[in-house]
Amino acid sequence: MVNRSLTNIQAQIIDDTKGVSLLGISSQCKEIETKGKKKIEVSKAVGKLLAEKAREKGIEKIVFDRNGFIYHGRVKAFAEGAREGGLQF
Repeated sequence: MVNRSLTNIQAQIIDDTKGVSLLGISSQCKEIETKGKKKIEVSKAVGKLLAEKAREKGIEKIVFDRNGFIYHGRVKAFAEGAREGGLQF
């Protein structure tokens, strides 16, 4: 599930069968460098980092829930980053 605000973007990988959050990441994480970058670049970096952490946990396939946001701009950049990182939707 992806959620974006005016300044940040967050994402979670949730196991719907158990109702448990497996992994969560935000543009406010220390691993993400935001200084001097555009919001779209940060969104793509968040997607790549989420994919990297998901693959470490053995997660390769997900269902992409854009949470009502249009598949455009930062949401699209996030999805592209996650795909580049190795996640399959």
